[in-house]
Amino acid sequence: MTTPRTTGWQVYQRLIGYSLKYWRYMVVAIVGLIASAVTQPMFAWILGPLLDKAILQRDPVVIQWLPLGIMGIFLLRGMAMFLSGYYIGLVGRQVTKMLRDQVFTHMLRMPVRFFENTQSGKLLAYVSYYIDQVANASIRGVTSLIQDSATIIGLLGLMFYQSWQLTLAMLVIVPLIALIVMYATRRLRLLSHKVQDSVSNVTQIANEMIRGYKVVRIFNGEKYEAQRFSDANEQNIHLQMKRMVTELLSTPLVQFMVALALAAMVYIATRESTLETLSPGTFMSFIMSMILLLTPVRNLTQLNAQLQTAIAAGEGIFELLDSQAEKDHGSMALEHCKGEVAFHNVSFAYPGVGKPVLHNINLTVRPGEKIALVGKSGSGKTTLVNLLPRFHDVENGEIRLDGVALQDIRLHSLRRQIAYVGQEIVLFNDSVRNNIAYGDMRDLPDAQIRAAAEAAHALEFIEKLPHGFDTQIGDNGVMLSGGQRQRLSIARAILSPAPVLILDEATSALDTESERHIQAALDRLLDNRTTFIIAHRLSTIENADRILVMQDGEIIESGKHADLMAQNGQYARLHAMQFHDETTA
Repeated sequence: MTTPRTTGWQVYQRLIGYSLKYWRYMVVAIVGLIASAVTQPMFAWILGPLLDKAILQRDPVVIQWLPLGIMGIFLLRGMAMFLSGYYIGLVGRQVTKMLRDQVFTHMLRMPVRFFENTQSGKLLAYVSYYIDQVANASIRGVTSLIQDSATIIGLLGLMFYQSWQLTLAMLVIVPLIALIVMYATRRLRLLSHKVQDSVSNVTQIANEMIRGYKVVRIFNGEKYEAQRFSDANEQNIHLQMKRMVTELLSTPLVQFMVALALAAMVYIATRESTLETLSPGTFMSFIMSMILLLTPVRNLTQLNAQLQTAIAAGEGIFELLDSQAEKDHGSMALEHCKGEVAFHNVSFAYPGVGKPVLHNINLTVRPGEKIALVGKSGSGKTTLVNLLPRFHDVENGEIRLDGVALQDIRLHSLRRQIAYVGQEIVLFNDSVRNNIAYGDMRDLPDAQIRAAAEAAHALEFIEKLPHGFDTQIGDNGVMLSGGQRQRLSIARAILSPAPVLILDEATSALDTESERHIQAALDRLLDNRTTFIIAHRLSTIENADRILVMQDGEIIESGKHADLMAQNGQYARLHAMQFHDETTA
């Protein structure tokens, strides 16, 4: 993501824009906030008649309405605070939901290289920690900005009305407060970015431990992982404390400035010349207004720290939302292609890696043809098949499906033509049925789902599960064995009506007997599919229509099993090595 950083104000404007989508709720909340703010100067003002009229002059009218006035002020304040708190909270939750939906949906449209280049911990932080920080800005930010600002304006207005000379003298401290707040703002924002990065690191390490807990245990890596996590956690705590120190120092400094002004006002107000112009009640009301100013000033100072944290989080979220999604310039929709695939002078290199992975690939695959790709690790087999669903786009050359360039086909339409079973088995924390009938296949009848499971040799264990096809299989199928998980992923591919099938080590986790059953099912059921098979066990692809031997990103041999064995080339050497390994095992 290379989008330029925005200013804090621009970020906050966007956050406010989300809140304004619920402007009706915001209007009610703002009315409540202003009503609550008005009660502060009302309470300070009422002290004037309390002292002058009720206590000193014993005015019976004032004595009669004063208690009712005090109760009315606090009743109004309570109702206003409830109303504003409820609707501000409602808007904050709605903004959180909207942002989470947008971030998750945008991630679904991001190119494969985004997931390859971004830590999973950071991706999880986007939809959890970052957005929670933004929610704080929506709730506390709007509340404090409106309520505390209105309170300060109301109190200052009352003070100007009572003594504009004293009020102007007090405002001398405003530039000093502004300097403190500006310094704290810059430092808090910088530290907030560092804290968020450290949270991503903590989440990443925890996520790796959860995914790799078996490896951690079998290789006794508990101590190492605990130290990694502790170091990342310590760094996070260190940065959090630096941010806290900045926040805690800035607030009392501002309050001390206000206290200096208050002390100066008390000194000036008690001079004989001042007392001649102010009644005791007015003087008490003025001092109470100054005291009541401390709380909203403190809140606004603390709000700065919260806003900088939220703005830093908002920068990360909006940087993601503004980043380039997966390009889809295709205009053609394919209903059901025949399955002819042609590679014309295709070359490819991963971004940031100088050495090309594929060199000048030329290949035409007929509809329904079974193509096997073999070769040593790193020869380019998986990269070649990953170009078909456009997980990556070719740099040079062109790939065509039924004579149409892949870039001219809409991505959704293109990928509907392709079924895929990869080396890494991907299952979801859902039922067996929903894992087989995934995506566009959710509405297929149970009979077809059952037939696909049977063809994948999975029905025998599915029927033994507590709830059959309705059994929840846990995170990535943790309730199942490796072979069972792989059979479900194969059943998903068999169920798909896609005319092109990619099997990337699809039977690697199966025992020999299960693999033989599935291989027979695949040979029987995939007659009408164009199939690309990547397999290290050469015995599983001997019946392929064509075997392509890859080395350093190039196709160096092509033909049927018997023909390649007769050539006594690279394929024959790989076959001999594997046969020797199997017989000596």
